[in-house]
Amino acid sequence: MSGVARQRSSMRLRGRSYMAFALAPEPPVAEWLAELDDWLRTSAGFFAGRPVVLDLAAVTLTSSAVTHLISELAARGIRIMGIEGADAEKLGPGLPPVMLGGRQAALEAIEARPRQGAPVATAPEPASLLLQSPVRSGQSVFFPTGDITIVDSVGSGAEVVAGGSIHVYGTLRGRAMAGTSGNREARIFCLRMEAELLAIDGFYRTADDMGTSHRTGPVQAWLDGEALMIAGLDRSS
Repeated sequence: MSGVARQRSSMRLRGRSYMAFALAPEPPVAEWLAELDDWLRTSAGFFAGRPVVLDLAAVTLTSSAVTHLISELAARGIRIMGIEGADAEKLGPGLPPVMLGGRQAALEAIEARPRQGAPVATAPEPASLLLQSPVRSGQSVFFPTGDITIVDSVGSGAEVVAGGSIHVYGTLRGRAMAGTSGNREARIFCLRMEAELLAIDGFYRTADDMGTSHRTGPVQAWLDGEALMIAGLDRSS
């Protein structure tokens, strides 16, 4: 009922969490770019070396228009690492990945340091992320502070990355990486496993390593030392 992964000391996957800016264009995009240019004249080099996500929720753009917008931003020294607010199936190849699970953060959290001795009020970090829709091909879900629960399926070519455990109440295709913040107790659960890759705290197995014996029912994966174990879940217990 279980299998043991080969040890892969030369290729261990680890997670990292970074703060990113979100640029949200508004229609008409040409005027929005002009306003951005005005702002950049007084803040030259502001985006240099900083990760930026492009939030397209407020605009409706074709794939070629998105490509053109990203090239316009690149000409202004803004490199886009991911896209939010767009359907991955409607975007063409060669674009940054569609990302899910981002949370709001005040600019002061990046730009300003609190005055010495001044109390800083911080909201508690959520322990889990709940998604009630499928994660489609090309989409990435990244939640470094806890568990991810998906009340649907994960499509082929999609990616789910969690600092804690991953629970999929559907078919798990694509890639699932749990325990990326060093949590060796993390696990991966799914009702049906057709994954391209499973990983916990950097130790992983690909579809070729998993075989077909676990592809007919509920499955869990966990770490035993440096071996990634996979076993069926007994639904009668």
